[in-house]
Amino acid sequence: MQRRRLGKSAIVVSDICMGTMTFGSQTDEAAALRILDRSFEAGIDFYDTAEGYPVPPDIKWVGRTEEIVGKWLKTKPRDAIILATKVSGPSHVWFRSPLRSGMTSLDRRNIITAVEASLTKLGTDYIDLYQTHWPDHDLPYEETMEVLDDLVREGKVRVLGCSNETSWGLMKSIAASDAVGGARYQTIQNNFSLNNRRFEDELAQVCRQEGVSLIPYSPIGGGVLSGKYNDGGRPEGARFTRYLSMEGRQAAMGRRFVNEKSLASTARFAEIAKDAGMSTVTLAVAWSKQHDFVASTIVGVSKEDQLDEIFAAIDLVLPAEVMKAIDKVSKEIMYPMG
Repeated sequence: MQRRRLGKSAIVVSDICMGTMTFGSQTDEAAALRILDRSFEAGIDFYDTAEGYPVPPDIKWVGRTEEIVGKWLKTKPRDAIILATKVSGPSHVWFRSPLRSGMTSLDRRNIITAVEASLTKLGTDYIDLYQTHWPDHDLPYEETMEVLDDLVREGKVRVLGCSNETSWGLMKSIAASDAVGGARYQTIQNNFSLNNRRFEDELAQVCRQEGVSLIPYSPIGGGVLSGKYNDGGRPEGARFTRYLSMEGRQAAMGRRFVNEKSLASTARFAEIAKDAGMSTVTLAVAWSKQHDFVASTIVGVSKEDQLDEIFAAIDLVLPAEVMKAIDKVSKEIMYPMG
């Protein structure tokens, strides 16, 4: 297992991170604990969760993921685990959180309330990487970064990160922190996969110039790159099978991930993977890790048997001809996810 630094911080992590967003909803506690144990045994020391998990967001189980992760954390040496969680961003934009009656935001009260609750659920006195789950571009970054800096100074948080952020927002946050000598974001957690390469357009350059690491989520395109949705497939219990039968945000997300272009590119990537002697899942994870601005790729499974294809990407380096074949598909089927 290769290890990389988070931004310019003191923290070095495995280049695969285990995500937990289905733990407590799609994945029950017993299965989640087995997945976490197997990941640790495979050499993964980086684990990502959030106060708003599991998904889909629902008041009946919100916070359950952190509780499961906290239970597992007690079985391992605390300093052997790099633990990441998130505070929910504003609910007045495209999304309404079930937390705090939908009154989430990135001001002092909400951040303090969130971090204290997360520390309790996780059963720890510090969080290695604390992230804002999505931004509020109408709230001055100075207000958010000040309280996050306080958490670092108090020792409750080691390193800061953001998620679902834009180039403008990342630069504004860095400027706000640098102006007062405060802790800055060391990581950004955005969607990045073979089917969604938009991060390379602008944000990759920001990361390179400012020393910020991407920890990409959905490297398998939300499961689409496994090929299970191709040829009209709608697997029972799969996330987008459920989302495409719903309305509103879930339906829109389903259509973004599962559409004519994304399925066409997935079929092409499957051919490349087959020729290279691996599954498309293994190809997708290995490709994600093979970028200079990526510190650790966040993977996620709902079933234990899905781990094997991911673990096959450990220490795997794709040869130049495979990378060129991938680029060719991306140029011919541009922006499958819009």
